[in-house]
Amino acid sequence: MIGTIGNISPISKGGIHSITENTVAGIFPFMDTTFRDALEKALQLTGKSLRSVATAADVSYDQFKSLRQGKSQKTNVDDALKLIRAFGVTPEEFYAGHFSNQPHTTAIPGKVGAGAPVHLTDDHAKGGGLYEVITPPQLIGKHAVAVEVEGDSMEPVYSEGDLLFYIRETHEGVPIEAINRKVIAQTADGKVWVKLLKHGSTAGKFNLLSINPTGDNMHDVNLTWASPVLMHLPADLVTRAK
Repeated sequence: MIGTIGNISPISKGGIHSITENTVAGIFPFMDTTFRDALEKALQLTGKSLRSVATAADVSYDQFKSLRQGKSQKTNVDDALKLIRAFGVTPEEFYAGHFSNQPHTTAIPGKVGAGAPVHLTDDHAKGGGLYEVITPPQLIGKHAVAVEVEGDSMEPVYSEGDLLFYIRETHEGVPIEAINRKVIAQTADGKVWVKLLKHGSTAGKFNLLSINPTGDNMHDVNLTWASPVLMHLPADLVTRAK
């Protein structure tokens, strides 16, 4: 009987060890995910292709392709360890998804209107959003997300295609520190804008102002949330994660 993932047991011919896809404690007691899931995450995080890793490990590409596609439920332990080493990590790091050479990335959950009304695809970037970019060093570890500017109402400060990084401190509400600052803000109709935030004429109302004199201003609007712009990255300095 072939052991479950994390256990090794000899196959009847040749004493070859195999890994299967059920998770139990065994020779890898640190493991809490399947090898196939860990491999999929490793490829995603490092941006490497399965073929390049298999070639570097000197193992069968087709073997691991079948495992990845679910056509096979097990693979050779020795080959699996070679594949792990080709990522430059230990088995513990592989299963935990820790890759020291992995760049830090920031999700871009959508675009923000600078004159053009837009909706975020995912305002907390839980699903990864439209794409990911290499995180600026100053923001590593700060759990920031970013949006891409669409429209020209914030010219010449922000141009279309630029990225604006921010942190959602609260799910809803407008923090006092956001007043009189350039912010990412969501109006009650679900549209998201980049504007200069000011108090409105009555409590609970806000003005969203354009920097470009030809841009439209919004007065006495209700906001679902607002977050100050933490960092501005011009479009030509953006590096997308592979």
